[in-house]
Amino acid sequence: MTNMKLPRRRFLHLAAGAAALPAMPQIARAQAYPTRPITIVDTFPPGGSTGILARIVAERLSQTLGQQVVVDQRGGAGGTLGARQVARSAPDGYTLMLGFTSNLATGPSLYPNVGYDPRKDFAPIGLIGTAPYSLVAHPSFEAISISKLIDYAKRNPGKVSYGSPGIGTGGHIAGELLASMTSIKLAHIPYRGSGPAVADLMGGHIPLAFAPIPVTYESTKNGTLRMLGITSASRSRLLPELPTVAEQGVPGYDAVLRYGLVAPAGTPRSVIDRLNKELNAALTHDDVRARFVTLGTEVLTSTPEEHSADIAREVSKWSALIATLGIKGE
Repeated sequence: MTNMKLPRRRFLHLAAGAAALPAMPQIARAQAYPTRPITIVDTFPPGGSTGILARIVAERLSQTLGQQVVVDQRGGAGGTLGARQVARSAPDGYTLMLGFTSNLATGPSLYPNVGYDPRKDFAPIGLIGTAPYSLVAHPSFEAISISKLIDYAKRNPGKVSYGSPGIGTGGHIAGELLASMTSIKLAHIPYRGSGPAVADLMGGHIPLAFAPIPVTYESTKNGTLRMLGITSASRSRLLPELPTVAEQGVPGYDAVLRYGLVAPAGTPRSVIDRLNKELNAALTHDDVRARFVTLGTEVLTSTPEEHSADIAREVSKWSALIATLGIKGE
């Protein structure tokens, strides 16, 4: 009978190789991400700026990741309903969220049982951009500038209403900040997104609305709506001729949206790093930058850590203002 005994060194070498085999599929899976379609949740109904930006990013990521990236819109409660669902999703990199001021900074301060902490329940991937709101009016509204609006509102206290994408959204807070800084009283009318608010404005049902530039730009170009000002501290590159609210008699006024991409907390760091790399590459692409300019949005890129710090600053800034003004969600 042949002696089947192996030399000790040879035996140990084979045993070590066998022990490593179970880990190899895990390594392969991590390196292969993604292996199926990815969903970016937009927490507002169709027609808003978040949906537009989410689709631009999804289109580019689909090309670079080699898997389809789709946008799923789940509106409600100032973006907090969809955000809660994402926070509770599997942390596997296949459910992401277009995070921005409303669902990460203002909404959680307005609703007592929002169901998530924006600083703990999400894994930041990276910033996307920043954009002001536009204050737009129906052409029949007699105030044709911010200063004239302030004068009119003082003569008609509580009789001037404005629409916004919903309670706790950037548009809502922008209106409350304007009223607070100018000692006027405005009646807030919340909608389920920018699209419905602007539709009612165009129909003459409300005189004013705070809405993202992407939603109002074409309507103001063709004269269907009149843009009174933008809410950022500096003018928009898209509308350099349009004065800011601050320039029109409200010094220090500044209320902008900040957009980013997040995943549920616990998502593997390797997945976050891959997404951050592809997101930053997408945002430096000439086509993406050009499309952002037409939307009045400035591109921002960052590391996950920088995005995390940005979320913390935004939460602190807006929660303090909401508490001072006594604004509450419904």
